[in-house]
Amino acid sequence: MIFDDQHYDVIVIGSGPAGATLLRPLLAAGLKILLLERGEPLPLADQNVADVDLFRKDRYHPDEQWFGPDGDPFAPQMIYAPGGNSKIWGGVLERMREREFHGLTLQEGPTPDWELRYGDLAPWYERAEALYRVHGRGGVDPTEPPRGGDYPHAPKPVEPFLEELRLGLQRQQLHPYDLPLSWSESPVDPSGDAELFGLADLSAQPDLTLRCGAEVTSLHVNPSGTAVKAVEARIDGQSWLFQAHQVVLAAGAINSAVILLRSASDRHPHGLANGSGQVGRNLMKPQLTAILQRASAPNSGRFAPALGVTDYYWGDKNVDFPLGSIRNGGGVLQDPLFAESPPLLSLVSRLLPDAALEWLADRSITWWAMSTVRPDPENRVTLRGERIQITYLPNNREAHDRLVYRWLDSLKTTEDDPLTRVVQRAPIYPRGEAPLSVMGFACGTCRMGSNPATSVVDLEGRSHEIANLTIADAGILPGCPAVGPGLTLIANALRIAERLVRELRP
Repeated sequence: MIFDDQHYDVIVIGSGPAGATLLRPLLAAGLKILLLERGEPLPLADQNVADVDLFRKDRYHPDEQWFGPDGDPFAPQMIYAPGGNSKIWGGVLERMREREFHGLTLQEGPTPDWELRYGDLAPWYERAEALYRVHGRGGVDPTEPPRGGDYPHAPKPVEPFLEELRLGLQRQQLHPYDLPLSWSESPVDPSGDAELFGLADLSAQPDLTLRCGAEVTSLHVNPSGTAVKAVEARIDGQSWLFQAHQVVLAAGAINSAVILLRSASDRHPHGLANGSGQVGRNLMKPQLTAILQRASAPNSGRFAPALGVTDYYWGDKNVDFPLGSIRNGGGVLQDPLFAESPPLLSLVSRLLPDAALEWLADRSITWWAMSTVRPDPENRVTLRGERIQITYLPNNREAHDRLVYRWLDSLKTTEDDPLTRVVQRAPIYPRGEAPLSVMGFACGTCRMGSNPATSVVDLEGRSHEIANLTIADAGILPGCPAVGPGLTLIANALRIAERLVRELRP
């Protein structure tokens, strides 16, 4: 065991979208920070893949396997590196809708009230969009929540064939809008993520110590079990202990829960901060289905996500329960989510010659249908010895299927439009649901709330039980937005950072 002789103001565990984002306000307040990141920096060549090679290598899978509901091992799609899972979001950052904070009535039942309102996060959304250089245009998306002003940057230009497709969708009385994208000015690293906008310009800060390759294994408490006294991490095969006034868990919805469960002790036999029994429970990830549409002419297969459609967000002409959102997935050859679960190609894509795969990709347009799910305490993260066990049964499936078929109808109508020449009718629309392994949008495993009996942290991320423990990642989100949790996670991290500064620098 090696004891670090430094005492920090804050230890942040994880450098993904939550951990990287809250560093800036903490450092601006003059706090001394230790950032522990399990992985090593991802080579630039692996971050911006736009080639058939995306289907050939398991870039976005850590060297570990988890167990699924059937007891079989699987390789999760996760990023252990500075920037975390924001590396596979494609830069898309959207605000939650106002009604989602109140809880929704889905076809299968209600989702929880967040106990926060849109107005509580609105100023933090603005700061998050500015920090992450979000490009977009307000006033087009019919479900868009109120904004204090337009986006910090104008939308990125989209591919010409997508502009024609946009007009075709508008002729159906749909409202396609430019997806809000985090985008840099770097030609070699254009898509925004938490490393680029959270960490890149902070590396020279004297009050920041970054330790990569540091896997946190447990949190040790004082004799009374009321505060974290040390953080234990494995670095180069050796155990290290680090100390700080405050500890912030930002390792992601899965691994933050795992760290707490592995920190069980006599005072906390069921895991640290788990008096409510909620640690690891209520695991959520949006229902995702990829749909391929045939293009009339080849495209590059290499372009960013571009268009979103939310006309079915709250239902359709036949039902009044929420269905979800549609987004263009970008070019097939640079969409890591599609590479994880290509419809009808999952078995053959890795066997096709490069030329055949390239031919297929540049004649396709990818769409993703995304629906919310309800928190279910039986959907959870547990430990199986030293390994991670995921128990998960998707819900809200009928509503998601309805969304998929409504979108298929829209695609067929567009293809029958003589003015829309960039797509053509196909005998089938290859499609498939994202598998269990897609964990980049996971949330809910350490839910926040005002009631300690039913939540793990309060509405500002404080543990109900451990005085100096904060959780800031997607695990604390009580619900699962149908536009993805990315921007909400970043905005909430900024909100939590302000509270930490207030408490540590009164």
